[in-house]
Amino acid sequence: MYKLAVVGATGLVGSKMLEVLDRKNIPFSNLTLFSSKKSAGTEVQFKGQTYVVRELTEEAAQEPFDYVLMSAGGGTSLQFSPLFEQSGAIVIDNSSAFRMDDDIDLIVPEVNSPKLNRQIIANPNCSTIQSVVPLKPLADRFGLERVSYTTYQAVSGSGIAGKNDLSNGEQGLAPTNYPHPIYNNALPHIDVFQENGYTKEEQKMIDETKKILEIPDLKVTATCVRVPVQDSHSVAINVTVKTPATVEEIREVLADAEGIVLIDDVTNNQYPMAVNSTGKDEVFVGRIRTDDSLPNSFHLWCTADNLLKGAALNAVQILEQLHQTRSESHV
Repeated sequence: MYKLAVVGATGLVGSKMLEVLDRKNIPFSNLTLFSSKKSAGTEVQFKGQTYVVRELTEEAAQEPFDYVLMSAGGGTSLQFSPLFEQSGAIVIDNSSAFRMDDDIDLIVPEVNSPKLNRQIIANPNCSTIQSVVPLKPLADRFGLERVSYTTYQAVSGSGIAGKNDLSNGEQGLAPTNYPHPIYNNALPHIDVFQENGYTKEEQKMIDETKKILEIPDLKVTATCVRVPVQDSHSVAINVTVKTPATVEEIREVLADAEGIVLIDDVTNNQYPMAVNSTGKDEVFVGRIRTDDSLPNSFHLWCTADNLLKGAALNAVQILEQLHQTRSESHV
C-alpha cells in the first residue's frame, strides 16, 4: 500500500484518472488531490469518501508520496514534477514537458516498460498512444520502414474549452479556443505551427513514435486535424513494413495483440468508429487493406478514447505496471 497523489484532479483528464483508479481498484493507503488555487477547496467523492482538493504548492510537492499522477499542463509539470521526484515519488506525467528528454521514459504499457533512469515517466501524446499499440506488433513481426499518420481528433483533446467551442458553435457563437469555428468544420491545425510547416502536435507524433518503438531511423510523417466530434480520436495509418506481408497476416497479428479490438468486416459495414471506442479501454482497428501505390504497404484505421487510453487510462496502466514490477521484486 502506498501514498498516491493526483495533480489536476478537477480537470477532464484528472477526473478520468479518478474514475479509472476506482474501476481498477488500485491499492493505496492514502490519496491526496491537488489542483490550481482556483479549484482548491473543491470536494470530490471517491469510493464513498469526500476529499477536499488542495492547492498545489512547492511545499506540498515536498511531502512524501510514492506515486504522483500529474495532469496539470507542461508549465506546472516542469515546476513541480522534479520536486515530487526529489522527495522520493515516481511521477507519471500526462504533459509534453519531459517526453523527449533522453533520460525520461516514454511509456505505453502494451509496447514498452520503464527503465527509471529518472523517477519521472512521461505519458505520450494521445494520438501517438493509440497508434503505437497496433504498430508495435507489426514492428515485431515484419519490421517497420515508414509510417504516415492522418488524425481526426476530438474536441475533448482541447479540454473544456474545446468542448465549449463545439457546443457554442452549434448555437452560432464565435469560437474562443480555436482560431476558426469547429462546428460543421475541420481544422488542419492542432497546436502551434513550426518553421518546417508542421504543427507541434504533428512533430510530437513523429518524434514520440520513433522513441517509443526504439526505431530512431523510422520514416514518420503526420497531419493532425481537429474535427467536430466530442470524444475519441481516429487515426488513418499508412505503414510500410520491411518483410513482405499479406492483409490476412496483418489481421492475424493485430487480432492477437494486447489492447486491440479488431473490427474489419466491410461487407457488413463493420469498421472502427469514434462511437465504438468512447468509454472503452481498447484501441479499435480495422479497414486493413493493401496500399497499391507502395510496396509492402498497408492502410489501417484506428479509434480510441483520447481521455482514457490516450491519457488517464494509460497513466494508470503505467502505475499498475510499476506496482506489478515492485510486487515481483519482493517475491
